[in-house]
Amino acid sequence: MNNKFDALKDDDSGDHDQNEENSTQKDGEKEKTERDKNQNSTKRKAVVPGPAEHPLQYNYTFWYSRRTPGRPTSSQSYEQNIKQIGTFASVEQFWRFYSHMVRPGDLTGHSDFHLFKEGIKPMWEDDANKNGGKWIIRLRKGLASRCWENLILAMLGEQFMVGEEICGAVVSVRFQEDIISIWNKTASDQATTARIRDTLRRVLNLPPNTIMEYKTHTDSIKAWEEFHGLVNSSGR
Repeated sequence: MNNKFDALKDDDSGDHDQNEENSTQKDGEKEKTERDKNQNSTKRKAVVPGPAEHPLQYNYTFWYSRRTPGRPTSSQSYEQNIKQIGTFASVEQFWRFYSHMVRPGDLTGHSDFHLFKEGIKPMWEDDANKNGGKWIIRLRKGLASRCWENLILAMLGEQFMVGEEICGAVVSVRFQEDIISIWNKTASDQATTARIRDTLRRVLNLPPNTIMEYKTHTDSIKAWEEFHGLVNSSGR
Protein backbone atom coordinates (compact mmCIF):
# COMPACT_ATOMS: atom_id res chain seq x y z
CA MET A 1 0.00 0.00 0.00
CA ASN A 2 1.44 3.36 -0.96
CA ASN A 3 2.10 5.85 1.77
CA LYS A 4 -0.57 8.52 1.40
CA PHE A 5 1.82 11.12 2.75
CA ASP A 6 3.95 10.73 -0.39
CA ALA A 7 1.46 12.89 -2.23
CA LEU A 8 2.16 15.76 0.19
CA LYS A 9 5.88 15.93 -0.52
CA ASP A 10 7.21 18.95 -2.36
CA ASP A 11 7.45 18.43 -6.09
CA ASP A 12 11.19 18.43 -6.76
CA SER A 13 10.80 17.55 -10.44
CA GLY A 14 12.01 20.01 -13.01
CA ASP A 15 14.69 20.72 -15.55
CA HIS A 16 17.96 21.31 -13.70
CA ASP A 17 20.09 21.17 -16.84
CA GLN A 18 19.29 24.63 -18.13
CA ASN A 19 22.15 26.93 -19.11
CA GLU A 20 23.43 29.02 -16.22
CA GLU A 21 22.38 32.63 -16.22
CA ASN A 22 24.02 35.42 -14.31
CA SER A 23 24.43 34.84 -10.59
CA THR A 24 22.20 37.74 -9.62
CA GLN A 25 19.27 36.22 -11.46
CA LYS A 26 20.00 32.80 -10.00
CA ASP A 27 20.13 34.24 -6.48
CA GLY A 28 16.86 36.04 -7.11
CA GLU A 29 15.21 32.86 -8.35
CA LYS A 30 16.59 30.95 -5.38
CA GLU A 31 15.18 33.51 -2.96
CA LYS A 32 11.82 33.33 -4.73
CA THR A 33 11.85 29.54 -4.55
CA GLU A 34 12.66 29.62 -0.85
CA ARG A 35 9.96 32.22 -0.28
CA ASP A 36 7.42 30.13 -2.19
CA LYS A 37 8.40 27.05 -0.21
CA ASN A 38 7.98 28.91 3.06
CA GLN A 39 4.60 30.20 1.96
CA ASN A 40 3.52 26.72 0.92
CA SER A 41 4.67 25.25 4.21
CA THR A 42 2.54 27.72 6.12
CA LYS A 43 -0.53 26.78 4.12
CA ARG A 44 -2.68 24.07 5.62
CA LYS A 45 -1.45 20.72 4.38
CA ALA A 46 -4.04 17.99 4.10
CA VAL A 47 -4.03 15.65 7.08
CA VAL A 48 -4.75 12.10 5.98
CA PRO A 49 -4.76 8.70 7.71
CA GLY A 50 -1.49 6.82 7.59
CA PRO A 51 -1.11 3.37 6.08
CA ALA A 52 -3.25 0.77 7.87
CA GLU A 53 -4.74 3.43 10.16
CA HIS A 54 -8.47 3.64 10.87
CA PRO A 55 -9.88 6.80 9.26
CA LEU A 56 -12.47 8.95 10.99
CA GLN A 57 -15.48 10.23 9.10
CA TYR A 58 -14.21 13.80 9.55
CA ASN A 59 -10.88 15.39 10.39
CA TYR A 60 -10.82 17.16 13.76
CA THR A 61 -8.64 19.81 15.39
CA PHE A 62 -7.75 20.20 19.07
CA TRP A 63 -7.58 23.77 20.43
CA TYR A 64 -6.61 25.17 23.83
CA SER A 65 -7.38 28.52 25.44
CA ARG A 66 -6.66 30.14 28.76
CA ARG A 67 -7.40 33.63 30.01
CA THR A 68 -7.49 35.72 33.12
CA PRO A 69 -11.00 35.71 34.67
CA GLY A 70 -12.76 39.05 34.82
CA ARG A 71 -10.76 40.58 32.01
CA PRO A 72 -13.04 41.72 29.15
CA THR A 73 -12.34 39.80 25.98
CA SER A 74 -13.00 41.17 22.54
CA SER A 75 -13.60 38.94 19.55
CA GLN A 76 -10.13 39.69 18.20
CA SER A 77 -8.29 39.02 21.46
CA TYR A 78 -10.27 35.82 22.00
CA GLU A 79 -9.34 34.54 18.57
CA GLN A 80 -5.68 35.32 19.26
CA ASN A 81 -5.91 33.48 22.58
CA ILE A 82 -7.09 30.14 21.20
CA LYS A 83 -4.13 27.99 20.27
CA GLN A 84 -4.35 25.18 17.76
CA ILE A 85 -2.81 21.98 19.11
CA GLY A 86 -3.13 19.83 16.01
CA THR A 87 -5.37 18.10 13.48
CA PHE A 88 -5.93 14.38 13.07
CA ALA A 89 -7.67 12.15 10.54
CA SER A 90 -7.56 8.69 12.12
CA VAL A 91 -8.16 6.89 15.39
CA GLU A 92 -4.42 6.34 15.81
CA GLN A 93 -3.60 10.01 15.21
CA PHE A 94 -6.22 11.02 17.78
CA TRP A 95 -4.67 8.82 20.46
CA ARG A 96 -1.20 10.21 19.70
CA PHE A 97 -2.46 13.69 20.56
CA TYR A 98 -4.77 12.71 23.39
CA SER A 99 -2.30 10.48 25.24
CA HIS A 100 0.09 13.43 25.64
CA MET A 101 -2.51 16.01 26.64
CA VAL A 102 -3.23 17.07 30.21
CA ARG A 103 -6.58 15.78 31.43
CA PRO A 104 -9.18 18.52 32.05
CA GLY A 105 -9.34 17.62 35.74
CA ASP A 106 -5.65 18.47 36.05
CA LEU A 107 -5.91 21.88 34.40
CA THR A 108 -5.79 24.98 36.57
CA GLY A 109 -7.33 28.40 36.26
CA HIS A 110 -9.69 29.47 33.52
CA SER A 111 -8.83 26.92 30.81
CA ASP A 112 -10.63 25.28 27.91
CA PHE A 113 -10.05 22.41 25.53
CA HIS A 114 -11.93 22.53 22.23
CA LEU A 115 -12.31 19.70 19.72
CA PHE A 116 -13.90 20.83 16.45
CA LYS A 117 -14.18 19.53 12.93
CA GLU A 118 -11.28 20.72 10.83
CA GLY A 119 -12.01 24.12 9.32
CA ILE A 120 -14.44 25.19 12.07
CA LYS A 121 -13.08 27.62 14.66
CA PRO A 122 -14.45 27.32 18.20
CA MET A 123 -16.11 30.72 17.93
CA TRP A 124 -19.75 31.75 17.83
CA GLU A 125 -19.21 33.81 14.68
CA ASP A 126 -17.75 31.01 12.56
CA ASP A 127 -19.95 30.33 9.53
CA ALA A 128 -20.58 26.76 10.65
CA ASN A 129 -21.61 27.89 14.14
CA LYS A 130 -23.43 31.20 13.73
CA ASN A 131 -26.90 29.69 13.23
CA GLY A 132 -26.38 26.98 15.83
CA GLY A 133 -26.19 26.49 19.54
CA LYS A 134 -24.87 24.19 22.23
CA TRP A 135 -25.99 21.85 24.95
CA ILE A 136 -24.38 22.85 28.25
CA ILE A 137 -23.84 20.57 31.24
CA ARG A 138 -22.36 21.92 34.46
CA LEU A 139 -20.31 19.39 36.40
CA ARG A 140 -19.14 19.28 39.96
CA LYS A 141 -15.38 19.12 40.35
CA GLY A 142 -13.84 15.73 39.69
CA LEU A 143 -16.04 14.66 36.78
CA ALA A 144 -14.61 16.67 33.88
CA SER A 145 -11.93 14.24 32.69
CA ARG A 146 -14.22 11.22 32.45
CA CYS A 147 -17.10 13.14 30.89
CA TRP A 148 -14.84 14.88 28.38
CA GLU A 149 -13.32 11.59 27.23
CA ASN A 150 -16.72 9.93 26.90
CA LEU A 151 -18.08 12.93 25.01
CA ILE A 152 -15.31 13.22 22.43
CA LEU A 153 -15.14 9.47 21.85
CA ALA A 154 -18.87 9.48 21.15
CA MET A 155 -18.45 12.44 18.81
CA LEU A 156 -15.53 10.89 16.91
CA GLY A 157 -17.43 7.60 16.71
CA GLU A 158 -20.49 9.31 15.15
CA GLN A 159 -22.77 8.13 17.95
CA PHE A 160 -25.00 11.20 17.77
CA MET A 161 -26.46 10.13 14.42
CA VAL A 162 -27.40 13.65 13.30
CA GLY A 163 -25.59 13.80 9.98
CA GLU A 164 -23.26 16.79 9.68
CA GLU A 165 -24.92 18.75 12.48
CA ILE A 166 -22.17 18.33 15.08
CA CYS A 167 -19.53 21.09 14.98
CA GLY A 168 -17.45 20.30 18.03
CA ALA A 169 -17.21 20.05 21.81
CA VAL A 170 -15.72 22.13 24.61
CA VAL A 171 -14.66 21.44 28.18
CA SER A 172 -14.27 24.53 30.35
CA VAL A 173 -12.41 24.32 33.63
CA ARG A 174 -13.52 26.92 36.16
CA PHE A 175 -12.84 27.49 39.84
CA GLN A 176 -16.14 26.25 41.30
CA GLU A 177 -17.32 23.90 38.57
CA ASP A 178 -16.47 22.53 35.15
CA ILE A 179 -18.63 22.80 32.05
CA ILE A 180 -18.87 20.61 28.98
CA SER A 181 -20.78 21.49 25.86
CA ILE A 182 -21.41 20.14 22.38
CA TRP A 183 -22.08 22.54 19.51
CA ASN A 184 -24.35 21.94 16.52
CA LYS A 185 -25.07 23.88 13.33
CA THR A 186 -28.82 24.43 13.40
CA ALA A 187 -30.38 25.70 16.60
CA SER A 188 -33.87 25.77 15.09
CA ASP A 189 -33.86 22.03 14.35
CA GLN A 190 -35.59 20.77 17.47
CA ALA A 191 -35.55 17.12 16.44
CA THR A 192 -31.77 17.26 16.05
CA THR A 193 -31.15 19.08 19.32
CA ALA A 194 -33.41 16.58 21.13
CA ARG A 195 -31.46 13.65 19.68
CA ILE A 196 -28.17 15.24 20.74
CA ARG A 197 -29.55 15.75 24.25
CA ASP A 198 -30.70 12.15 24.55
CA THR A 199 -27.39 10.81 23.24
CA LEU A 200 -25.50 13.02 25.69
CA ARG A 201 -27.46 11.57 28.58
CA ARG A 202 -26.64 8.06 27.42
CA VAL A 203 -22.94 8.40 26.60
CA LEU A 204 -22.21 10.40 29.76
CA ASN A 205 -24.44 8.18 31.92
CA LEU A 206 -26.01 11.27 33.46
CA PRO A 207 -28.45 10.99 36.38
CA PRO A 208 -32.06 11.70 35.35
CA ASN A 209 -32.13 14.94 37.35
CA THR A 210 -29.07 16.41 35.62
CA ILE A 211 -29.78 19.93 34.42
CA MET A 212 -29.04 20.41 30.71
CA GLU A 213 -29.34 23.81 29.06
CA TYR A 214 -29.54 24.51 25.34
CA LYS A 215 -28.35 27.96 24.34
CA THR A 216 -28.22 29.44 20.86
CA HIS A 217 -25.03 31.23 19.87
CA THR A 218 -27.13 34.28 18.97
CA ASP A 219 -28.35 34.44 22.57
CA SER A 220 -24.80 33.94 23.83
CA ILE A 221 -23.56 36.87 21.75
CA LYS A 222 -26.40 39.11 22.95
CA ALA A 223 -25.80 38.22 26.58
CA TRP A 224 -22.08 38.81 26.23
CA GLU A 225 -22.59 42.20 24.57
CA GLU A 226 -25.04 43.29 27.25
CA PHE A 227 -22.75 42.19 30.08
CA HIS A 228 -19.52 43.61 28.71
CA GLY A 229 -20.80 46.38 26.52
CA LEU A 230 -18.92 44.88 23.61
CA VAL A 231 -19.86 44.27 20.03
CA ASN A 232 -19.01 41.10 18.07
CA SER A 233 -17.83 39.15 21.09
CA SER A 234 -16.97 35.48 20.83
CA GLY A 235 -17.81 32.18 22.45
CA ARG A 236 -16.17 32.10 25.83
